[in-house]
Amino acid sequence: MTTVVTDNCKRCRFTDCVTVCPVACFHGDEEMLYIDPEVCIDCSACIPKCPVEAIYEDPIPEDKQQWIEINAERAPGLPLIQDKQDPYPGAEERQKELGF
Repeated sequence: MTTVVTDNCKRCRFTDCVTVCPVACFHGDEEMLYIDPEVCIDCSACIPKCPVEAIYEDPIPEDKQQWIEINAERAPGLPLIQDKQDPYPGAEERQKELGF
């Protein structure tokens, strides 16, 4: 199985999801989070915690497939995020733009 963070996380970077991850597979840059597929155990605990529905598991929707590769490439080279952090500035506005 595969679990990935997708484009809804961009400019939001809420970190509620990392607080329930039992294996610390989330990494982040200044804009969003990514899941390391080599570490993720596909427990799905993070999915309901995302307030912008940015996290998907198999089957990944067709229009989100590119995020499988993006997460695999980006996550290992970025800092591990294990604790809740402040969201991206303007995240609440972005959340509203996305309809959540």
